[in-house]
Amino acid sequence: MSRPGPKIPPLSVTDAQRAVLEGWLRRRSTAQALAQRSRIVLECAEGHSIMEVSRRLRVTPDTVRTWRRRFLERGLDGLCDDPRPGVPRKITDADVERVIVKTLEERPKNATHWSTRSMAAATGMSQSTISRIWRAFALAPHRSQTFKLSTDPLFIDKVREVVGLYLDPPEKALVLCVDEKSQIQALDRSQPVLPMMPGVPERRSHDYVRAGTTTLFAALEVATGKVIGSLHRRHRAAEFKKFLTKLDREVPAGLQVHLILDNYATHKTPDIRKWLLAHPRFHLHFTPTSASWLNLVERWFAELTQKKLKRGVHRSVQALERDIRSWLADWNEHPRPFAWTKSADEILDKVAAYCRRISDSDHGPPPLHECGELFPFVPM
Repeated sequence: MSRPGPKIPPLSVTDAQRAVLEGWLRRRSTAQALAQRSRIVLECAEGHSIMEVSRRLRVTPDTVRTWRRRFLERGLDGLCDDPRPGVPRKITDADVERVIVKTLEERPKNATHWSTRSMAAATGMSQSTISRIWRAFALAPHRSQTFKLSTDPLFIDKVREVVGLYLDPPEKALVLCVDEKSQIQALDRSQPVLPMMPGVPERRSHDYVRAGTTTLFAALEVATGKVIGSLHRRHRAAEFKKFLTKLDREVPAGLQVHLILDNYATHKTPDIRKWLLAHPRFHLHFTPTSASWLNLVERWFAELTQKKLKRGVHRSVQALERDIRSWLADWNEHPRPFAWTKSADEILDKVAAYCRRISDSDHGPPPLHECGELFPFVPM
């Protein structure tokens, strides 16, 4: 006959201990291990056996015995992890706070921002310690970002007007996003471009020879993605008037034309106003000052730059213009519209939240990307 094992002492919890244990279970930030230990203790306090608690919570009996015993010996403190073995901590919380405050509120005498070496010299800590502290608190003094907020007094009205044209265009009308990409340079590399090879990317010299510049006037049709383009050597109101005449010639006569433009001076000269009075089907809608990201044609210019101009080699302006016309023709064979994805209210709410963060911040504004996408549209 087997001998019975030792009698297990009963486990009971006080009302205060029960409140703490149940609080650990409800709190979302509680570690999963601590929450499981709290469940074990509460189950045992209900009078359940070790095997029953093990089966209910799907843990091993040894786990139940361990935390039951730890609670009986040390109470709530017994459920926390024991200190890990190793060298005692040398950097105190006060040291960490001193580094953070110095990073955020002071500047070195001979520089515009701290480096790990300069901060280590100023605080008497090691460079690796400073690096660990900065990583833990997401501090990066070497990084800098730019931002631009529109100061247009009619910003809200213009955003609603432009976005309204994107999301709910008028009937029997054509919405065109119009802009100029000026000073497109015809660049030839000082040495021949070396082609790509297995394991070796394409290589080109960092310096170049400039052969001249040209300007592309473009009108992106919002509904279809088709682009009407015109190249000119100069960028004046006279060239813009010629481009408007081309639009009037190519857009069917029965359609009203809504043009979304920026606030460039060539769009508002007396000669342009006179032309618009003679062509009443054209309606101009201006984006807010410093808010060119509202114009969809800017996204199309980015496609042109990335896929054709950035790595292009042109020995003359004529060669550059031929390439642009060819790329434009290929695009119009299979045009892709850009779908606007944010309403005016969403954009204005993001900008308002960003402005509040700027006014509440003691250390400058947050990165602009945190207030939403600058280009709230995607290719179809």
